[in-house]
Amino acid sequence: MEMPKYEKDLFESSPVLKAILKLAIPTVIGQIILVIYNMADTFFIGLTGSDAKLTAATVCMPAFMFLSAISNLFGVGGSSVISRSMGSGNFSRVKKASAFSLWGCLALTIVYSLFAWLARDVFIDLLGGKAPEVHGYARDYLMITVVIGGLATSMSTLLSHLIRSEGHSMEASMGIMLGGILNIVLDPLFMFVLLQPGQEIIGAAIATMLSNCCALIFFILYYVRHTTALSFKPSMKMLEPKVALDVLGTGLPACLMTLFENISYAVLDNLMSAYGIACQAGLGVAKKINMLAHSIVRGMSQGVLPLIGFNYAAKNFRRMKQTILYSGAISVSVALLCMAASLIFSEPLVSIFIQDENIRSIAEGAQFLRILCLGCPFSACAYAIISFFQATGKGMRSFSLAIMRKGVLDIPMMFLLNGMLPVYGIVMATPIADVLCCGAAVVMFISFLRQHQEIEQA
Repeated sequence: MEMPKYEKDLFESSPVLKAILKLAIPTVIGQIILVIYNMADTFFIGLTGSDAKLTAATVCMPAFMFLSAISNLFGVGGSSVISRSMGSGNFSRVKKASAFSLWGCLALTIVYSLFAWLARDVFIDLLGGKAPEVHGYARDYLMITVVIGGLATSMSTLLSHLIRSEGHSMEASMGIMLGGILNIVLDPLFMFVLLQPGQEIIGAAIATMLSNCCALIFFILYYVRHTTALSFKPSMKMLEPKVALDVLGTGLPACLMTLFENISYAVLDNLMSAYGIACQAGLGVAKKINMLAHSIVRGMSQGVLPLIGFNYAAKNFRRMKQTILYSGAISVSVALLCMAASLIFSEPLVSIFIQDENIRSIAEGAQFLRILCLGCPFSACAYAIISFFQATGKGMRSFSLAIMRKGVLDIPMMFLLNGMLPVYGIVMATPIADVLCCGAAVVMFISFLRQHQEIEQA
């Protein structure tokens, strides 16, 4: 089997910047829409004027985002293996990797959703939802978005990764955008029209679940109607150790990065809960606004991952290096602009999502945003390099950087800085960790390039 001419030209001969933009722009737009619909949830819940409801949605975010960790394990890992296999012309391996990714993601999501159901009250308390006025709202949100709607969320994200691995970035992003736009439309419908007053959290959760179900249906219909090199037929061949371990080894850093981000956010919320719901609500809004820069970086990295993996396997190292340098420069530049906007307009941005009467929540949220945004350009650089190592199958390098960025550095610093500078010290741990991880990532990336330069010259 050979690659279609369009895909072959895009990966092999199209100008690098043009190929980056074709692959990355749809993915970036899709990621931005995901953030906007997350912000829309926060905005509409904020209209209720209830800090308890805002906090409930915030503390459930790590549990909901763990679904992304699962889909990244099999989606990023599968995408890397598929693109590298296409680059080396091994289409049998493409079919095995895609089938393993689909069924592995399906099985693990079911296990996680069952766990979230059985341990829901303990789970919510661990996430920072111990306050009685928060716990009930959080339980409703968790049950609908994770227990009932979890499978649709993880599988739609997985399928978007696999479509993108073949170079169909626009189609992959269309499904994600469809889900995001539907969520924005359905939020006010369920929150303020169809359900009774006081059930806004349930309405937001139902809107999220239904929008992800629609995205999944879109991807299923895409695969039914299009010819693809991928295969989702289960067989013993998909369990071959070389294929399964490559998918898991490459996807594990992406999974752990998302997982540790959520653990980090849960620790952050738990520590912040000691300072009251107003601080928790302000922090939740600040985190979501700060996600915009990260969404652009993620979109860029996910978009160019197949291009990097393909050219690495095809031994076109010059094109590979150009791809990471161009895409990384774009990501850092955008992150700098987002940082400047957050510093200058922090209070007006936070005020969009919190009602004027919640003065303390607005003030705290604005200060938290100013602190968090300082790490944006450093996080952008580190994330681009982590994704580069994922694309090239260098699992240990991306793994070490992933757990360094979230988990190894920031969580211990939260406890340390909380004792030195209560409230704000907890939040400062995040940008400090981003700076340190960025430095380590740059050193590892330069070392990698030098090794390949020696191989090329030999």
